Amino acid sequence: MTYQGLIHRYRLYLDLPAHAHTISLLEGDTPLIPMPRLGREFGCDLFVKFEGLNPTGSFKDRGMTAAISEAVGRGAKTIICASTGNTAASAAAYAARAGLRSIVLIPEGKVAVGKLAGAIAYGAEVIQIQGSFDDALSLVVEITQKTPIALVNSINPYRIEGQKTASFEICDVLSSAPDWLCLPVGNAGNITSYWAGFKQYQKGLPRVLGVQAEGAAPLVLGHPVEKPETIATAIRIGKPARGEQALEAAHESDGRIIAVSDAQILDAQCILASEGVWVEPASAAGLAGLMAETAKGSLDAKGKTVVVVCTGHGMKDPSIITESFQAPKVIPANYEALLDVIGE
Repeated sequence: MTYQGLIHRYRLYLDLPAHAHTISLLEGDTPLIPMPRLGREFGCDLFVKFEGLNPTGSFKDRGMTAAISEAVGRGAKTIICASTGNTAASAAAYAARAGLRSIVLIPEGKVAVGKLAGAIAYGAEVIQIQGSFDDALSLVVEITQKTPIALVNSINPYRIEGQKTASFEICDVLSSAPDWLCLPVGNAGNITSYWAGFKQYQKGLPRVLGVQAEGAAPLVLGHPVEKPETIATAIRIGKPARGEQALEAAHESDGRIIAVSDAQILDAQCILASEGVWVEPASAAGLAGLMAETAKGSLDAKGKTVVVVCTGHGMKDPSIITESFQAPKVIPANYEALLDVIGE
């Protein structure tokens, strides 16, 4: 059977209005990759839900297919979003697919080049503001309240409907929910979506470990962060739109939300790459949190099934790799020179 996208597959579970007109890039159906070597270190069955293999390279496509489908169905001609990068690329792609105008507001100088390039390639009108992501979000909320432009940020309820399908897919592969789900937390739409999905699908409930970066950890600190700073650009958010729901998800699941350092995030990124999974820095936050909590003895993964959600592909934010890369050796084009370098 040909895969037809997540709305077609899970339509009965999605609270979408009758007027929704499906706009799809065959998103979803991302792999749940076993990580046996790393799992042995934790004494658990460890899997990575690799959302970087969605059409635009991030989990945002799940929510965007739903949000754009609803917007098209009610006759919207223009969509807008605030973004630290992944939402911009996804919104632009799905708007292009639907033939809509797309406008993206980004914080000045705070968006990874790979993500910005995607938004531009898909034809978005990109506007930088002299402020943070939170300032950009406030602006798009205001303009959509006063004009017919459709808002497609995660405060749009249909984004949550689409994103919760990732939890359905995990249960379909494992035949039940995992014992632990570990994932990054930025604007908090994803953790909210996963928890909603697991509750609805009724195949068990995981404990949820949400992970923020120390320089952008409002849910850990208990107050907004005016100037969030972290290498993990996708979660560089100081005032999560769905912060309260994220805290509820952690509490209801008997889980928690923690913060890890940039160094811990980059270490986790390298570890994932060593097993063949290259993710953007923010996507490694879930594993960084798992490593930190097990090291402290605060989380016992032994004998458990653990899923780490990796939200975006490494190509979305490659600068941390390219900036530290040393130029390769240059050798003559002959066998002896190659053998000498290899040392075999």
